[in-house]
Amino acid sequence: MRAADSQGSFLNRISIRRNQVVSMDGNHEQDLEDLELFQKHVADRFSDLLSSSSEDAADALLSISWLRKLVDVFLCCEAEFKAILVMGRDPSQISKPSVDRLVPEYFDRVLKALDVCNAVSHGLESVRHYQKLTEIAITALEHRPIGDGQQPQAAERTWSFGRRSAVNRDRAAAGQFRSLSWNMAKGWSASKQIQAMSTNLVAPRGGESSGLASPVYVMSTVTVFVMWALVAAIPCQERNGLPTYFPVPRQLVWAQPMIALQEKIAEEWKKKKEKNRLAGLLEETQRLERLGQSLIEFADSFQFPGETERLEEVAAQVAELAETCKKMEEGLVPLQQQIRELFHKLVKSRTEVLELLDQSGKLSASTM
Repeated sequence: MRAADSQGSFLNRISIRRNQVVSMDGNHEQDLEDLELFQKHVADRFSDLLSSSSEDAADALLSISWLRKLVDVFLCCEAEFKAILVMGRDPSQISKPSVDRLVPEYFDRVLKALDVCNAVSHGLESVRHYQKLTEIAITALEHRPIGDGQQPQAAERTWSFGRRSAVNRDRAAAGQFRSLSWNMAKGWSASKQIQAMSTNLVAPRGGESSGLASPVYVMSTVTVFVMWALVAAIPCQERNGLPTYFPVPRQLVWAQPMIALQEKIAEEWKKKKEKNRLAGLLEETQRLERLGQSLIEFADSFQFPGETERLEEVAAQVAELAETCKKMEEGLVPLQQQIRELFHKLVKSRTEVLELLDQSGKLSASTM
């Protein structure tokens, strides 16, 4: 995998400098080279995500497989960022203005990201529940050939959606998701968490753009984007008011594919909001929702013995439901494992850097 290969090469090169601790001023060219390579890797990885996000692609935008790639991208970026921040560097460099302000701000975003990871993990449990309900409906539809005059109604009763209207179906599904994922603190809001994470997300200017402030900003932006995309895709507690935009300067080359993805996801969110469908943008659940609505409409209008062409169409839809559930069965647990890995990596990195800063502060105090 190209992302993993580039990460390994990058980390190996920086590790050579582990015992070559010099001041930033004395190694400025090397720092600039590391920063340029880091930004290139971020651009390449998000370009790959963008190119694989078409509807016809195997990793369609906000599908389970696409989200797994997104989390992998984050883990690679985070590992490289920590290498730039820590490996082969005098800890006192992290304590210099304005890095001494930006690094704590970044790790404050990390704390908020940990809450988002918990919310997303709970949301994935609700998606798995949704999948199981769909499998019950599939079993009911496959138990006997459709057309016996009773089977469609039996399957419809099994289905988890309501019947009165499309709006009621969507509200019922969204309410079910919320109740199943309501494991965060009372009053906790995914949308407010994302808004808080994007506060003070300002690109460095002047001399800061060539120092440590720049990779901190890059990683802060990557963190906000990834958490925002996960919240948009997975049902989380209280997403009303989820921002569809956070400012990223378009002139930054590394950010351009990320901005393009942000615009595509925001457009999907707006479409779903207009239809009162806010259970999430996960591609598989949207497909289940679309197919389920079609099958319910079929059951509502079914008259024995049924038209052969329509029965064949329904059979194809049931097969598509089964295939989608199979993909969910294969992908949801690995995605949950990745979210847990992401959580623990963030905790570990935050602890390591804060300990390093604490040691640097104690060393400075002892020499005064």
